[in-house]
Amino acid sequence: MLAGVSLELGAGECLHVLGPNGAGKTTLLRVVAGLLTPEKGTVEWGGYPTHADRDAWCASFSYLAHSDGLKPELTARENLAFDVGMRHAVSDAEIARVLDEVSLASSRSLPAGTLSAGQRRRLAIARVMLAAAPLWILDEPHTNLDTAGTELVSRVIGRHLDGGGAALIAAHQPPAIRNHVPRRLELA
Repeated sequence: MLAGVSLELGAGECLHVLGPNGAGKTTLLRVVAGLLTPEKGTVEWGGYPTHADRDAWCASFSYLAHSDGLKPELTARENLAFDVGMRHAVSDAEIARVLDEVSLASSRSLPAGTLSAGQRRRLAIARVMLAAAPLWILDEPHTNLDTAGTELVSRVIGRHLDGGGAALIAAHQPPAIRNHVPRRLELA
């Protein structure tokens, strides 16, 4: 149960939510994303309750859950084209660039269901990157990633923050983001 939790996040900031299993990290992220309704209190963005204009709120963030949310029968490229295409126009060149950046260029035509867990996580990170949302809500973003994948995620989060974006990250380990020291919110 979450009670008395308050947080603020501005442009260029990262907030690391930590705590033991069952402390409510994922629940907090799901409340912020509007997937769960808080029993008390509100979630605001830009000074307005997020429930007042749900479409505008949903366009303002990109959410990465424990589950990668990929369609296993679609290829890596098709997953990105479909998911991001529901938010805004995305070109094949943009998709190719991001797939290359997350080291999945050679897997672009493979069904997502045939990719390794780490490759699926990289593909899910690519989706967050292409969403072009100012707020990234990331639940255990380093799950299933090797050292290179972990470094990649930290690098793209840092670039997002450098560009004025914000990140709300739930993770057991503090994210190591070059030139950024995330604030901490510890749940008991």
